Amino acid sequence: MNSKTLVHSALASVFTLGLLTAAGQANSQPAPEQKGAEKCYGIVKAGKNDCQTNAHACAGQATKDGQGDSWVYVPKGTCEKIVGGSTQPKA
Repeated sequence: MNSKTLVHSALASVFTLGLLTAAGQANSQPAPEQKGAEKCYGIVKAGKNDCQTNAHACAGQATKDGQGDSWVYVPKGTCEKIVGGSTQPKA
């Protein structure tokens, strides 16, 4: 591999890393509060939570299904009807 190819490869890698970092930050923004909705804890699929917990910084970072401190917005009055759902964080 000549030096010109090596430099091009390095620049492409740095550029790609920058794009991936920006994309990751765009997905980790907190979900805005929704009218007519409530937070429902304990029903979230891994990686589909709406915002932060004590264990992670923001949306989409739940590590397991049904994590008790991760939540999603659901229509008011719906959470208590869902198996495992709670309007308060679970330990």
